[in-house]
Amino acid sequence: MLRLNLTAAPEWLELAPGLRLQVAPLTTALMVSARADPVIEAMPEEASQEDLALAMAKSVARRAVLAWEGVGDDAGEAVPVTPENIDALLEVWPIFEAFQTQYVARGLLLEQEKNVSAPAPNGPSAGAKAIARPVKRRAKPAPHD
Repeated sequence: MLRLNLTAAPEWLELAPGLRLQVAPLTTALMVSARADPVIEAMPEEASQEDLALAMAKSVARRAVLAWEGVGDDAGEAVPVTPENIDALLEVWPIFEAFQTQYVARGLLLEQEKNVSAPAPNGPSAGAKAIARPVKRRAKPAPHD
């Protein structure tokens, strides 16, 4: 069942001990705006999935982050929430991962819920292990005509 949360109130996410972000609700309008970001549109077609994921996370964060606590400069002085500072914050791997998991992934899980395909954390595949043997060497490329 899809559970609607119709409140438009911002919420606080704790991404690391002592580091919290206040974020706007993850709405369709926010995601559409993030996808239309000029940085995203300017990315080359050959950009890797990792580069696209980072660019999209930064785009979403620049629109969603309203305030923060526990973000400072080299001298330990608090820094303001700016697009540049948000981008710099997401360059820190654990923070990027926490933001993806706590904020962005909730929207993706909602997408799975509506398609009735949300993963079951305790279902038959929860403890599944790979059983395929590792390959011994790479396959030869196909011949060219």
